[in-house]
Amino acid sequence: MSKNISYSQFSMWSKCPYRWKLNYIDKLRTFSDSIHTVFGTSMHEVFQTYLNVMYSKTIKEADSLDLNGLLKERLTRNYEEARETNNDGVDFCTRDNMIEFYYDGVTILDWVKKHRASYFSKKGYELVGIEVPLDYDLPNGIKFRGYIDVVIKDTIRNVIKIYDIKTSTMGWNKYVQKDKSKTDQLLLYKQFYSKQFDYPIKNIEVEFFILKRKLYEKVDFPQKRVQKLNPASGTPSINKVTLRLKEFMDESFTKDGEYNLNHIYRKEPSAKNCKWCEFRDKPDLCDRKR
Repeated sequence: MSKNISYSQFSMWSKCPYRWKLNYIDKLRTFSDSIHTVFGTSMHEVFQTYLNVMYSKTIKEADSLDLNGLLKERLTRNYEEARETNNDGVDFCTRDNMIEFYYDGVTILDWVKKHRASYFSKKGYELVGIEVPLDYDLPNGIKFRGYIDVVIKDTIRNVIKIYDIKTSTMGWNKYVQKDKSKTDQLLLYKQFYSKQFDYPIKNIEVEFFILKRKLYEKVDFPQKRVQKLNPASGTPSINKVTLRLKEFMDESFTKDGEYNLNHIYRKEPSAKNCKWCEFRDKPDLCDRKR
């Protein structure tokens, strides 16, 4: 059976190969949801529903959707599923916290609807797909799999636009924007979409569509609830991430497409890498020494 890799796997390896090894080779990975993951999933679903109705029907019908009610329903459902599936039936969010996130989402949706024309238009555009699957064959029987949040075609310029929707507390600062472990995602998606659907890569653009829960207080400049980020995605940038992906595959898999059990996977301890690591407080598994 061929191995599947995703961008999240590649991103984890890029930060710390040893953490990747513990997760995927040793199969010690665990996952616990948080209100942030539940909120992100719910906002994706609601916003994608809005865009689907807008492009498949009319803007008026999309604007008439009860997005607030839909958000409440998705938050409730996704929370209960996460509580049972990933958190062993344990509550991981207080009622007050859930209410705060709900109203943050309502504020975002209201703002996006009001400013929709600045971001999405029907004139000269068509929706190609929501959650478009990538299933691309890599060497040695390995498959790259993922889902693209939104794909829209500019019919006038004959350009495909790939969107990745993110939720963030206050947007991506300059340090996050320079973090290749985040921005390289769309570079790989662009390359694999081009190959899988036989579409000219020069006619594909990428954008992170970042929804902000909070705005800065006591500032003199106007603020938006949406932050757009278009990472450099030309040939040099794509070549760099492609080479890095090849390093990941060469190091972590054999020529038969199996996990490389003989490789010594290096540790990359740092305040940033260890902060969210599930093994940071398990010295029997990782002592954080190189």
